[in-house]
Amino acid sequence: MPRKFSADGADWVVLPSGRNTQYVRDEFGLVFTRMTGERVERVARYSPRDSRNREQSLAGLTDADLRDLLATSQPAWTAPETGYRR
Repeated sequence: MPRKFSADGADWVVLPSGRNTQYVRDEFGLVFTRMTGERVERVARYSPRDSRNREQSLAGLTDADLRDLLATSQPAWTAPETGYRR
């Protein structure tokens, strides 16, 4: 289920990428999509602290946590989760 939040004056949506990393049980990818202005996608890897269920873990993050993850994310064209598309 997508989560919506605001960062740097823009509205963002974040959801699990659906792609498994080599650390399948310990981390997963998140795709951030800016919904305000020009569409921008960014990708970050996330290691849940409590629940290993992706949806529950994502739901438990605060907006501040999501902003921190967004700040450490990489552009979509550098990530296999998005097919390296620009």
